[in-house]
Amino acid sequence: MSRLLSFTLFIILSLLPVFAVANDGSLSGANTAWILTSTALVLLMTLPGLALFYGGLVRKKNVLSILMQCFAIGAISSILWLIVGYSIAFGEGNGFIGDFSKVMMHGIGKDVLSGDIPESLFMLFQMTFAVITPALIIGGFAERMKFSSVLLFSGLWLLAVYAPVTHWVWGGGWLAQMGVYDFLWWYCGAYYGRYSSTGCCLSGRATTWFS
Repeated sequence: MSRLLSFTLFIILSLLPVFAVANDGSLSGANTAWILTSTALVLLMTLPGLALFYGGLVRKKNVLSILMQCFAIGAISSILWLIVGYSIAFGEGNGFIGDFSKVMMHGIGKDVLSGDIPESLFMLFQMTFAVITPALIIGGFAERMKFSSVLLFSGLWLLAVYAPVTHWVWGGGWLAQMGVYDFLWWYCGAYYGRYSSTGCCLSGRATTWFS
């Protein structure tokens, strides 16, 4: 009986992607629900997930500082992504950077779709990755940079590095035109986030300029 139940569950789960596919140009309720769930999960990776993780790696007196840095980075990254970051990443532009056609979500109404989900939801989903990536970098200069400097660096890094690289890979930029696929956020987040974090960690002299 248990084998039959397991086999039935396996068949149902295997067919879920088929049921989730919508017709071209129409809204898929299944995909929309899943992206909403994924958005919440990725946000929880940062707040409180990453904040608690980094908070457990620093000295006791700096735990609150790390927690507040993660929360503040989440706030400022969300605002910057809404205002201009999404447009730089997913505006048409050229192969290296997007344009400003979608600043402040210009032209993105409730009926505008990105694939078969609302583009506003797509923007929100991408925003969660824009939030967690700068937060990852603070592990490279934990306990060594002022709070205001962390926010300044994170905001500038988001617009100068993350948004253009996202355009290269996911926004139809030169890497996408070469056939590069990034299903796991490696190019946009993990690679460049690690490089930046390592650079901040190794350049001890540079970080003292902000302290």
